[in-house]
Amino acid sequence: MSSNIQNLKTFDPFADATTDLLDSVHDGLIHIRIQQRNGRKTLTTVQGIADNYDKKKIVKACKKEFACNGTVVEHPEYGEVIQLQGDQRNNICQFLTKTAIAKPDQLKVHGF
Repeated sequence: MSSNIQNLKTFDPFADATTDLLDSVHDGLIHIRIQQRNGRKTLTTVQGIADNYDKKKIVKACKKEFACNGTVVEHPEYGEVIQLQGDQRNNICQFLTKTAIAKPDQLKVHGF
């Protein structure tokens, strides 16, 4: 009898991104992904925001506006990545376009 536990599988949220490092980081797109945590908990990651923006200030504004927690993590391949608790895909899209950080055609949303 072998049991297959779904929650213990590792999931790479960046697996669907292109493998070419220069192409994926400098393609001008902002990738917004959702990552399943344990149970019903999810994590939203935002990758590709230009370096001239202070990501810590963006996270601070998002935390206040969306009433969630968030942080900036250093990814070995993709540089600084913003992580927000919960499914914030629609909220972050509206926030980035409203604050003129990105145009709607620059946003690429991944996930279920």
